[in-house]
Amino acid sequence: MPVMSLDRPDRAQLGRIADWLVVAIAVSLPWSTSITAILIVLWLIAVVPCLGLASIWQEAKTAAGGLPVVLWAFAALAMLWADVSWSESLDGLRGFHKLIFIPVLLAQVRRSDRVKWAILGFFISSLVLLALSWMTPYPGFLGRDKADVGVPVKDYVIQSEIFTMCAFGLLGQAAEWWRIGRLKLAVGAAFVATAFIANVVFVATARATLIIIVVLLGLLALRQFAWKGMFAVGFVASVLATAAWVSSPYLRSRVTIILVELQDRSSGDFTSVGLRLEFWRKSLEFVGAAPIVGHGTGTIKTLFQRAATADSAAAAAVTDNPHNQLLSVAIQLGVIGTILLVSMWIAHLVLFRQSGLLAWYGLIIVVGNITGSLFETHLFDFAQGWLYVFGVGALGGLVLSAKSV
Repeated sequence: MPVMSLDRPDRAQLGRIADWLVVAIAVSLPWSTSITAILIVLWLIAVVPCLGLASIWQEAKTAAGGLPVVLWAFAALAMLWADVSWSESLDGLRGFHKLIFIPVLLAQVRRSDRVKWAILGFFISSLVLLALSWMTPYPGFLGRDKADVGVPVKDYVIQSEIFTMCAFGLLGQAAEWWRIGRLKLAVGAAFVATAFIANVVFVATARATLIIIVVLLGLLALRQFAWKGMFAVGFVASVLATAAWVSSPYLRSRVTIILVELQDRSSGDFTSVGLRLEFWRKSLEFVGAAPIVGHGTGTIKTLFQRAATADSAAAAAVTDNPHNQLLSVAIQLGVIGTILLVSMWIAHLVLFRQSGLLAWYGLIIVVGNITGSLFETHLFDFAQGWLYVFGVGALGGLVLSAKSV
């Protein structure tokens, strides 16, 4: 049978389509899960034929592109020793699927700087969402009866994390403009960054986002001012944090409820903190029972079902999400899988180790994901997972392309 092939004009046209689809995905990520999923499928249809397997394989041989694929491959292998049905194992593998597209994005963006528009598209899209968030008057706004005030689409976790990433991206841009004497632009960028952070503080925040803000603030201070300037930045940040604490009843309630839930943990009632601590305790027991290669892919829910007791509401809870990325991987893939996960994160940190705005944007994505993954399974979540994949893939490709010039 004849082998179908694409001539150069067809490849070029598909390449342009694939590039603009990445931009469209970046624009849709803050808003719609279903539209993003459709655009990702269309992107795959366009990008694979125009790249070819050779260029993708070239990226897969690097640490940044290859380790995500190795982690996925080990998760696929771990289906063999999972004591659950094949459908449950396949369902567990779904969380790993998106990782194999990182080398595809690296290969695509290395060959085209058109994807840089995705950065601007993501920011403008997030800015529109910010404006709508400030104007959202009540929980049922836009027909979402279960929505939180100030969260017009999706949920407060991903919204606050997106706003935090935009804020620190703008602060990096402001520092760059300040350095070259463009003071009005620097002040404007810092003002918009403040609006993003203010939304997190006064309107809608996930408690993990507050930790992400602290970590990124320290990273920004170290990157811009080295060790000597970190003390000054820390002092200013402390003053601003105190002002936010005093002026925002919402922020105080989000933080102080942690202490209340810790005190109520002994009552046996369902609380967010109590459940999370119980999930972590049981998860560590599961890891200890199969430390090397884990229990197999897709086994988390079954393990929690077997360990459920009637001692308390928290002890009886069953979940397929232990709310910690490291524990989620360690339960299924053991120490080997955990080492692969951490190695992947390190490889992506190294990818963005140099100076420059693109590298700073990449660091925000990676460090934000690592920090948030201490409290959630962000790589397995749809929005956070794809934000990581497209952030690392697109920004990493741009960084690599700039280095090769």
